[in-house]
Amino acid sequence: MDNLYIGIDTSCYTTSVACIQHGSIVLDERTVLSVPSGARGLRQSDMLFQHNRNLPPLLEKLFSAIDPSAIGGVGVTVSPTAEPGSYMPVFLAGVVAAESVALSRKAALYRGTHQQMHIRAAMKGNETLKEEERFLAFHLSGGTTDLLSVETDGGRVGRITKLGFSRDLHAGQAVDRTGVLLGCPFPCGPHLEKLALSATNRDIRIPSSVSGTDCSFSGTETAAQRLFESGADRSEIAYAVYDCIARTVAKMARNAAEETGCVKILFAGGVSSSGLLREMLSERLSGRAELYFGAPGLSTDNAVGIALMAEDDRCSSRK
Repeated sequence: MDNLYIGIDTSCYTTSVACIQHGSIVLDERTVLSVPSGARGLRQSDMLFQHNRNLPPLLEKLFSAIDPSAIGGVGVTVSPTAEPGSYMPVFLAGVVAAESVALSRKAALYRGTHQQMHIRAAMKGNETLKEEERFLAFHLSGGTTDLLSVETDGGRVGRITKLGFSRDLHAGQAVDRTGVLLGCPFPCGPHLEKLALSATNRDIRIPSSVSGTDCSFSGTETAAQRLFESGADRSEIAYAVYDCIARTVAKMARNAAEETGCVKILFAGGVSSSGLLREMLSERLSGRAELYFGAPGLSTDNAVGIALMAEDDRCSSRK
């Protein structure tokens, strides 16, 4: 039976492989890329090198855990989004690996985007969204702060339309740059959140910048830098940054709900895995919208979403 579906994702900071069978996770393996202490990221060439180094042992784990003859399809992320010109070299490592696996097994190859993958992964456990013609979604990460309209197609992720975005820094960049400033290892999300949760004084307010369904986070970084230079407590700065992100996203969500009439909102992407941010958003949007959060482990970069999309596509084509 060709009922196993493989996913491969080589994003900016995580190499991922996954296997799905009938919508259930058979395998989910990831390796986070190594970033030098104090650095705020890696060059694309360094990421590509690490992906090429990480993929062979991950694929070895995959093939030792499954029956390769049962592979019905292989999904791979090929670009950040579906927008014209969207491209990053890091995805080439995954594409080459996925094409090789598909050819060797004579299996169908499904190409998707990193953004689609995040949305589909976040939908797992939120299956009622498949029954909606459309819902709103936030993709919050180091590379995107996008407010999206997501159409469904027979339960699959269909057309995605961008309704709003950050005009400069992304939410994840605000987190990571503040984290590095405060001495956290990169990527900084879990470390900055832990620091924020230890804050006893939570009265600092960093101004949020929202215009309709667009936002800006460059001022958030600047404000955090000034607070640090003035001697403010590290935990209080961390909390203020999360509070600013929550207020910003909540304003965008309220404006989008009023504009579109759609109140079902899914949160995807690594930043949305934060329990603190989820709590803040739930409090601010209570009674204004129906919030859906992906499982924390499926909100960060993973290949589960693209494996699910490969299965969705193959099952749909067989009907």
